[in-house]
Amino acid sequence: MGWQNSAVNGLLLIDKPTDFTSFDVCAVVRGMLRTKKVGHSGTLDPMATGVLPILVGSATRALDLIPSHDKTYVAGFKLGMRTDTLDITGKRLAESKAEVDEGSLQTVMQAFSGDIMQVPPMYSAVSVGGKKLYDLAREGVEIEREARPVTIYAIALNEYDSQRAAGVMTVSCSKGTYIRTLIDDIGQQLGCGAVLTSLRRTMASGFAIERCMTLPQAQAYKDEGTLADKLLPVDTLFTCYPALYIADTQAVRFNNGAGLALDRLFPPVIDGVRQAERLDSDRYPDESLYRVYARSDKRFLGLGVKKVDELRVAKRF
Repeated sequence: MGWQNSAVNGLLLIDKPTDFTSFDVCAVVRGMLRTKKVGHSGTLDPMATGVLPILVGSATRALDLIPSHDKTYVAGFKLGMRTDTLDITGKRLAESKAEVDEGSLQTVMQAFSGDIMQVPPMYSAVSVGGKKLYDLAREGVEIEREARPVTIYAIALNEYDSQRAAGVMTVSCSKGTYIRTLIDDIGQQLGCGAVLTSLRRTMASGFAIERCMTLPQAQAYKDEGTLADKLLPVDTLFTCYPALYIADTQAVRFNNGAGLALDRLFPPVIDGVRQAERLDSDRYPDESLYRVYARSDKRFLGLGVKKVDELRVAKRF
């Protein structure tokens, strides 16, 4: 407990390297920042790289509240092969020469655009009957899995070499989408099979890869003593919600978990602008969420939710 640094809170955007699990990255960050409260948003397979938001300290309370779970991936693939893991690292189950032209590939890819049903792969962290699927898969057990709804917002072919039957695609999708499964499904539709050969997440939780740092960069900041300064404030996760500024007396009540009467929030200040109507007017819908700040020092207090006649605490930070 002596090494625990309770003053470090916020969001660290890491460009996850290959051959690291998401938990490995958390362990590295935990050691760098000397704090025990570290979590991540959105697991990446060891072979994958890219955006991995790391939540530190009080920011870990935001894990179940992050509003955006959509993601974008750049995925390499090869046709004419199937493996037990649906990617190039697995045991080869079948291999043949794939003779697929770009037009045929494009047609099949676009058939997977929109709302689709997807069966989770056996090598995944999905739990069935209290056991992770990947644990069962390692025991040589395969079980029936229910298909789940996911959404492919956009799918585009970046490049394709028909001679090698290999290429790269970009996929924007909803939470719970497995790119390995998507590529395997495309391969099955083409009648030749397909595997994932590389995967890079370029956007997650609303953050683009350009905002991320590598682990060596994080280590360099740590050596300089500036890594903690690189953490983004936790409210960065919630910029899609309006910012509500409240008086100090109300801030004390909010910090204590008490609801705030809407008629006492008149006139409310939202996103720095004093409103003409009270928060209980029809202009502000019930169940709407707000980032709540103390007006005097602009300190982020947490998320509030409008409930009929009061603003209740959704989560304090």
